[in-house]
Amino acid sequence: MWWIYALFSAFFAALTAIFAKVGIKGVDTDLATAIRTAIILVIAWGIAIVRGTTNGIGSLTKTNWIFLVLSGCATGLSWICYFKALQLGKVSQVAPVDKLSVALAIIIAVIFLKEPISLKQGLGAALIITGTLVLIL
Repeated sequence: MWWIYALFSAFFAALTAIFAKVGIKGVDTDLATAIRTAIILVIAWGIAIVRGTTNGIGSLTKTNWIFLVLSGCATGLSWICYFKALQLGKVSQVAPVDKLSVALAIIIAVIFLKEPISLKQGLGAALIITGTLVLIL
């Protein structure tokens, strides 16, 4: 079932790049990111409220809060850089390079989370890195 959500995620991420490229034309990318973030904030809280999951907020630990805040900071910085890259480059260049994050996530998970890596995962990460280098160079 996880792969269905992953495919939807990929689809919506692709739409994000296309919509953003059109939406940032002539707009400061930091402002565009702030507007996008406000929309996401409303949608995410709306879903949490409708599904009744907000009552779990009191059970979050200090570690939960620290790493959720760090994740939010990383997401915000990623979006700011992504929008600027989209403004300067083509979607067909920026979006694939942005997906280098997949290979980086695998490497970081192995190093810091001590997750095991299979030959297939290692090969996939290497191919993503190679493909990214081909696009950049």
